Amino acid sequence: MSLLVLGSLALDTIETPSRSVTEVPGGSASYAALSASYFANPYIIGNIGSDFPASISALFRDHQVHLEGVEVKEGKTFRWGGRYSENFDDRTTLFTHLNVFEDFKPTIPSAFKNASTILLANIHPGLQLEVLDQVKGDGLVILDTMNLWINTAHEDLMKVIGRSNILVINNEESLMLTGERQYIRAAAKLADMGPDWIIIKKGQHGAMMFHEGQVFTIPALALDEVSDPTGAGDSFVGALAGYLEQSRDRSFDNMKLGLVFGTILASYCVEDFSVDGITYLEEADLDDRYDELVTMSQF
Repeated sequence: MSLLVLGSLALDTIETPSRSVTEVPGGSASYAALSASYFANPYIIGNIGSDFPASISALFRDHQVHLEGVEVKEGKTFRWGGRYSENFDDRTTLFTHLNVFEDFKPTIPSAFKNASTILLANIHPGLQLEVLDQVKGDGLVILDTMNLWINTAHEDLMKVIGRSNILVINNEESLMLTGERQYIRAAAKLADMGPDWIIIKKGQHGAMMFHEGQVFTIPALALDEVSDPTGAGDSFVGALAGYLEQSRDRSFDNMKLGLVFGTILASYCVEDFSVDGITYLEEADLDDRYDELVTMSQF
């Protein structure tokens, strides 16, 4: 049994009103796998260039993240740069250099093809389909996506959605796919596309989960300061996937806990730059945020 995480591995340059960082760990697979590692031992499916820093690979190994499924190609690693506005809601992409990622063809080692949980982190839907065509059995498929793929790879995306058990998107993407601003109607339309579970992220306003007429909503944690929102959604879905792989329980009450831990890891992510906020956390750190969520949501 194992958790597969398909996604990008990148070196990011990030500018915020308070600080800038260059060539730091990024990509959907980095955030998702590190967050998942607090509950399971994920296997990344991705690729990197020959210039990928050994220190980042060591960080993954420290977190028991397996790299056997990561292909190393001669050339430069995928690089992305972004700048955030004062309110952190608006982000401008400064550059995207795909480099070796442009020719990425995911290949799953035979030992991992019977994965019990498959997280299709944010990446081109065509690559997500290639992974689904390689896995065997009836593993739980969790799909994350973004507005770019809705606009540029809609046909492939709809195929992936139809083969997924859990769809995780934000409120803007939900509107784009369904034309519905009302969440219950939007969730019903999304469920008709195939997934059993619909999770709609609302940023600083938390998230909502829908399943067979049941609804759960969770607030975001109230934070003193946000340093870097990059990877918050990837951290959320990674922790959700890791928790579900650990627990093997798909009851509605247990899925709620998955959203709780997703919210906790996302909150740590935004408090620091790159993946620094989600590395080397202790069990007590997760417990503290868990207690905060319980306290702020009880009445």
